[in-house]
Amino acid sequence: MPFSRSSALTLALAAGLAIIAADVADARGGGGRSFGSRGSKTFTAPPATTTAPKAAPIEKSMTQKGAPASAQGAQPGAAAAAQPSRFGGMRGLLMGGLIAAGLASIFGLGALASVLGFVLQFALIAGVVYLVVMFIRARSQPALARASAQGPDQAPRGGMLGRHALGGIGGASASAGALTIGQADLDTFEKLLGEVQTAYGREDTDRLGDMMTPEMLSYLSQQLATNAKQGLHNEISDVKLLQGDVSEAWRENGSDYATVAMRYSLIDATVDRASGNVVSGDRTRSTEATEVWTFRRDDRAPGDGWQLSAIQQAA
Repeated sequence: MPFSRSSALTLALAAGLAIIAADVADARGGGGRSFGSRGSKTFTAPPATTTAPKAAPIEKSMTQKGAPASAQGAQPGAAAAAQPSRFGGMRGLLMGGLIAAGLASIFGLGALASVLGFVLQFALIAGVVYLVVMFIRARSQPALARASAQGPDQAPRGGMLGRHALGGIGGASASAGALTIGQADLDTFEKLLGEVQTAYGREDTDRLGDMMTPEMLSYLSQQLATNAKQGLHNEISDVKLLQGDVSEAWRENGSDYATVAMRYSLIDATVDRASGNVVSGDRTRSTEATEVWTFRRDDRAPGDGWQLSAIQQAA
């Protein structure tokens, strides 16, 4: 039975209301989504912790997805040498010239041989020279690749930190060789959790910019703009960390990274800007959320300290 125009309109409105309701239900900073950057580990799942056995994969990031995390820190030349060519690019063109020349010598080209003979001979000579050069270059690259892999910016993957405590973040250090996270760092992460959510509720983008990377600021600013367009405002207060533990901590390319799982409570209410009526949530009753936050500390901006660089929802 075909749908009438009114039925189709009703379904469309219902779908739109469902989407808005989903957005409103997760209106805190982060909005129930997973986005940001974790360096070379952006698209690698963080190790499981007691607080968050599994984290949702990052859906939106300015980090390019492509090479596996283990290869992202390698030099471009070494990566190119390690990957099969699959007869692509200039090498494929010259290889094709060699094959064509071989076929020409076997079968001949009849009347076209006098026209294409010179081209095929040139391709054969150029192909031989190119392959010799690539062979010499490939022999010299493995040593460079090994030296690069042992450089100071290459950090081993941190082990899972199992300790946790109510009202604080557990795990004071990572496994041997990984970045050490001290108590002062853990206190900073807990402080940033509360201040980021509170600043988001105040729509204070200047303060948010002080506590997170420009990428994260762009995402949260977009959420605030969407709320304003819908005539909504998010009220957030009384943020309290209930449990947390460090998933991993590492160093790469002049930056420190720490991924922390946190379960926290907060008062989160979405209200209508015009009337002040509560659309979702509760102004008096707190709710709980579990998320995995990644913090970054850049050597090029030591005064900024730790900044929020990614949020992932606990799956």
